[in-house]
Amino acid sequence: MKIGFVGLGLMGTPMVLRLLQAGYSVRVWNRTPEKMATVVAAGAQQATSVAELTQQCDVLMVCVTNTSAVRDIVFGPQGVTATGRQGQVLVDFSSIAPQATREMATELSSCCGMNWVDAPVSGGVVGAEQGTLAMMAGGDGAVIDQLRPVLAVLSRQLTHMGATGTGQVAKICNQMLVSCNVLVMAEVFALAEQAGVQTSLLPQALQGGFADTTPLQLTGPKMAVRDFDNIKWRVNTLLKDMNMASDLAQSLGSAVPMAGLGVELLRQHAGRGFGEQDPATLIHLYMEILSGEDKR
Repeated sequence: MKIGFVGLGLMGTPMVLRLLQAGYSVRVWNRTPEKMATVVAAGAQQATSVAELTQQCDVLMVCVTNTSAVRDIVFGPQGVTATGRQGQVLVDFSSIAPQATREMATELSSCCGMNWVDAPVSGGVVGAEQGTLAMMAGGDGAVIDQLRPVLAVLSRQLTHMGATGTGQVAKICNQMLVSCNVLVMAEVFALAEQAGVQTSLLPQALQGGFADTTPLQLTGPKMAVRDFDNIKWRVNTLLKDMNMASDLAQSLGSAVPMAGLGVELLRQHAGRGFGEQDPATLIHLYMEILSGEDKR
């Protein structure tokens, strides 16, 4: 199986490295060419365009920032549709809008007969590095089953959620839980610190209990000691996904008051210059409220 991979960011780079280590032939393209250096040094082949990449692969994997970026890659000049053909599969690991996913999948199928699988992932950079991501896949079940061996290199669990777009809905649900979790975590760490608790002990104290979560164990220690330099995920990513949650809920007439509050808090934090920072910086938002400090 010849694999093409577009998007060498925080997640894409370790995913490609795992595919190479598993012996797969991988050709890559990235909008910023410098970001391809690490995977090219590890054995990936560099393409000059998405069209060239698509022409020379069986499965095209995409992992980029948002809906607009996916649309440009697929339908833009020298994009997927320039050389896509019957029988190829596009696997989109990006977290994008479900309705847009369904529309693009239909258009890609009509245009060149390619299958679309939306398979957004959860587990962060650590999960990408260790091959323990959770994948929520939407699309043709038979096509997804054919992909399971290669996707097993990247994931601990792959769940077929249903028709095209359902993978993206599942990822939105995931992000609602994650975002609200990290927001209340920042609130807890700020409150505990103000009350004289040594907050570096909280993740250990809560481990194994009902309050324990992966974000608590990964992000809690960073909040406790204000370790924000090693960015593993970004505030703007959570904000983008929570905005999609609000849009989806509005389109369905569903009430999501907790998610609505989460959007406003994340927007406030991003507006203070923390958008490209790690969500561990959310501790600042609550410390300002409690102590009157302004960390801008």
